Amino acid sequence: MSRFQKLLNYLNPYKWQVAQGIFALFIVNALSVYIPLSIRSGIDRLKTSVTSDYLTQLAIAIVGLTSIMWIVRMISRILIFGVGRQVQATMKQNIFEQILRLEPGYFATTTVGDLINRFTSDVENIMRLVGFAVLSTANIVFAYALTLPAMLYINVKLTLMALAVYPLMLITVQLFSQQLRNQQVVVQESISDLSELIQEDMSGISLIKIYAQEETERKAFRKKNHELFKANLKLAESRNTIFPIIQGLASISLLVLLWQGGLAIARGEISVGDFLSLVIYAQNLIFPTALLGFTITAYQRGEVSIDRVEAILFARPKISDEATSLHVETAFQGQISAQDFSYTYPGAETPALNQLNFTIKAGETIAIVGPIGSGKSTLANALPRLLEIPEQSLFLDGYDLTKLSLNSLRGAIAYVPQESFLFSTSIENNIRYGDPLASKNIVEAAAKLGQIHAEILNFPQQYETVVGERGITLSGGQRQRTALARALLLNAPILILDDALSSVDNQTATAILQNLSHTGQKRTVIFITHQLSAAATADRILVMDKGEIVQTGAHQELIAQKGLYQWLCNQNQLEELLH
Repeated sequence: MSRFQKLLNYLNPYKWQVAQGIFALFIVNALSVYIPLSIRSGIDRLKTSVTSDYLTQLAIAIVGLTSIMWIVRMISRILIFGVGRQVQATMKQNIFEQILRLEPGYFATTTVGDLINRFTSDVENIMRLVGFAVLSTANIVFAYALTLPAMLYINVKLTLMALAVYPLMLITVQLFSQQLRNQQVVVQESISDLSELIQEDMSGISLIKIYAQEETERKAFRKKNHELFKANLKLAESRNTIFPIIQGLASISLLVLLWQGGLAIARGEISVGDFLSLVIYAQNLIFPTALLGFTITAYQRGEVSIDRVEAILFARPKISDEATSLHVETAFQGQISAQDFSYTYPGAETPALNQLNFTIKAGETIAIVGPIGSGKSTLANALPRLLEIPEQSLFLDGYDLTKLSLNSLRGAIAYVPQESFLFSTSIENNIRYGDPLASKNIVEAAAKLGQIHAEILNFPQQYETVVGERGITLSGGQRQRTALARALLLNAPILILDDALSSVDNQTATAILQNLSHTGQKRTVIFITHQLSAAATADRILVMDKGEIVQTGAHQELIAQKGLYQWLCNQNQLEELLH
């Protein structure tokens, strides 16, 4: 599909509003043709007899028509620019909804700064394209379609001489067109790079200060800022070259008309009224012709931005519901099983998970332990389908996970990842995020279960305390327990903790797990951890190494066996002695 067709698709929902705006422009240009003809008639009548009443009536009529033309022009701008704003709002909504549909892996290859730039700068460029460019294009078409016949009617020779330089304008535009587009691509990419640097530095400002790297970041920003400056400067140089050329050629047209028109009057070939009308018409064509350069720039910017925005809009989510996906209304029991489940990350040569086979009973508490890189987090991400998993490999209550709707599956799982992300709002709102209508009592109950309630009461504003961006005002352990409380509030039949208590001391982590086992709710808990004292409280322990389950059993069974778990326990005891 061509970019012009894409533009028409954006305008299609507002076609009647665009049609009204274009019709208003037609009236404006029709009046701009009619008014000079009225002036022409008035001037030519001065040769014979003219009364003050006639001149007064003519002046009033011209003022009236000019006022109408101004009002209608304003209406056309409101209508067409309004469409641009509507397209802008709709497009931002569509981009945001598409981002929510995309799988987490998409954001591993797309930077936040680039996404924000597409949200703002690129959408703004498209808004200008469907607003300013559509209005100016329609205005140019009507200006030539209505004005040119009137000029030819008055005098063909002078009209052709006045417009002789106009093909040069089109050639100039064509010569600069590709250059402008390429330079606009560089500008947009430079803006994205700079936005990404700002976003990273704002998120890691504490780290920058701890390592005293302000000067390094200052130099990095200066470099990217200078690259953006040079890109904008080159684009400005091209624009400031093409526009004076177009305006200069338009001025030459007017000079030719004044020169040849004066000679024609002297020879008696045209009247003063005819000449004045031609001058007005030529002046009327100068602005639309000069505006052609701005229109081309808006189009170049817009088509670059269309490509960048549609790269997001038409990205096909790798993990999504199918037409045949099952939406399960009844509550799940929480039994999880794997049958020869393997997973390899895109581009990797060796599988992260290899031929896993296990069954976790409903209501069972399972600890998963193993060295770093053994595949524990990959398994945790696979269960709620944050990864693209193969069919007939993972099952929930006998249902193939790939056949369940995402809402059904993820509604049955409360997942606390390694990074405990908190929103920049109150602690209470963070805990009730999964259920915004949850009462204060429910929030407090979840906080108590997550062993964070007592500490929240010590804060000045207690549950109304705003945690700052990413929960920066809380300690690591407080962030993790707040995130845990958020998951516990959902009362989902399955709870997955992916090393979610790593910043919590062993005693507290053990107490939390024991509380989960004695809440009276039959909940399946999968606890991924390096804290073996906490893992020892689980019903069973799965020991993973190099993507495989190498041992399984209760703590007392595994500690008595020679193998990885015994070695991990010995290492853990040694570390505790050293500390």
